[in-house]
Amino acid sequence: MAKAIKPKSLITAQSYDFLRNYINNASPTGFESSGQKLWMNYLRPYVDEFFTDPYGTAVGVINPAAPFKVVIEAHADEISWFVNYISAEGLIYLKRNGGVDHQIAPSMRVIIHGKKGVVKAVFGWPAIHTRLSNNDSKEPQPKVENLFLDCGARTKKEVEDLGIHIGAVATYEDGYDELAHDFLIGRAFDNRVGGFMIAEVARLLKENKKKLPFGLYIVNAVQEEIGLRGAEMIARRIKPDVAIITDVTHDSSTPMISKIIEGECVSGKGPSLCYGPAVHNKLLDLVQATGQKNKIPFQLRTVSRSTGTDTESFAYSNDGCPSVLISIPLRYMHTTVEMIHKLDIENTVKLMYETLLTLTPKTNLSYF
Repeated sequence: MAKAIKPKSLITAQSYDFLRNYINNASPTGFESSGQKLWMNYLRPYVDEFFTDPYGTAVGVINPAAPFKVVIEAHADEISWFVNYISAEGLIYLKRNGGVDHQIAPSMRVIIHGKKGVVKAVFGWPAIHTRLSNNDSKEPQPKVENLFLDCGARTKKEVEDLGIHIGAVATYEDGYDELAHDFLIGRAFDNRVGGFMIAEVARLLKENKKKLPFGLYIVNAVQEEIGLRGAEMIARRIKPDVAIITDVTHDSSTPMISKIIEGECVSGKGPSLCYGPAVHNKLLDLVQATGQKNKIPFQLRTVSRSTGTDTESFAYSNDGCPSVLISIPLRYMHTTVEMIHKLDIENTVKLMYETLLTLTPKTNLSYF
């Protein structure tokens, strides 16, 4: 029997090379500029112009003169740590920058971004022998207040001589890799995979010579992880007519996640479309119809109030902007081994691309 021929991927090997570099580059909340420069350089051949805002949100524009404006958006920042206190013994204590998970920190390797460049360090943690020899029956648990970084310095001055200062940011080490069966792992797929996917949409539009009847704003927003702040600012500036937001969502097929609470979502089965108050139902219907017409698999989920993504910032901006959320399933969110499937990347890109080709300024999104 002849072996089945695997369909050609929309995503090229060169594109995945960019994704590797983009994921491995640190882009913590409030310090996103280095990642934004990488992203803009990759996107530059596929757009007509760029602009940025004072806090670092980057926007590539196709058809900038068009009066009708459509946004496709992701966020650029990743969770991290702030240096908060340096002890006399040269140990470095921290505060969260975004929703970083303290329970995964012990023994992790990090990079501290100081004034003299990057400094390597580790999260120290007492050996199991010493924890078990304690008469207290309860083992100590990692908490923000008992976690510390050890960079090899043994005095406060030695730390400061390395360029480390209060307010310096620390990120986990690089870690992009490929696993079996087309899975990828890395830190900060939440949500730089979104920035990658919207750039791929722009690439496909350019390479396939598609002409859109509206201005397309490819937005990579900052500061999502601490309250959707970058999206709030840029939505007020662009004043879009339609917004398509992409982010990650939980793969609920892993242990310790309740499908009753999170709904059913599985990596490899397509992007997840969300029902919720901020999601415009007629725009969501259009996306679903587009997926069905083009045989693009998708999954469905619901939220009771907020999506927890930049969707709200666009939906409730200005006089209201019809917005929809297209999420990619992700395992192990906010860890150093966030996991996604290549097929979901492909289908999410395809769904956004085909939706843009379906949408026009005359598309009726009125409920009345």
